[in-house]
Amino acid sequence: MVDVGGKAVTSRQAVAEGFISMPPELIATLDRLKKGNAYEVARLAGMMAAKKTADLIPLCHTLPLDKVKLHFESEADRVRVTCTVACHARTGVEMEALTGVQVALLTLYDMGKAYARDMVIGPVRLLEKHGGKTGSWQADAL
Repeated sequence: MVDVGGKAVTSRQAVAEGFISMPPELIATLDRLKKGNAYEVARLAGMMAAKKTADLIPLCHTLPLDKVKLHFESEADRVRVTCTVACHARTGVEMEALTGVQVALLTLYDMGKAYARDMVIGPVRLLEKHGGKTGSWQADAL
């Protein structure tokens, strides 16, 4: 693990996004499936995953997260998920935001697989990060 002990504690934030393609009929019913509201289950799963990132990825530092927020936006044949994570720490929260998005997408897949098995997850990417020695960074438009 990288030694971050000499770094200053600063405000950090990262935003990641990901997509899951699925039939429009499934998108229209994600909020009322037999298992429940897929968006709310995925929101909780994404939050829990962001908080457990250091347990999932071996060399990640455990971070005291101040904020984890997931947002879902349905499009014609896919759902866009964004995860915003913030904390005050010595290292960034990019991995936590990416983990939150990935697990939220997997949860949408799990909730919808009884209706469609040909769903496709991706792309997933970091959209922006703020704080730390390198300052702010933003991804180019797709």
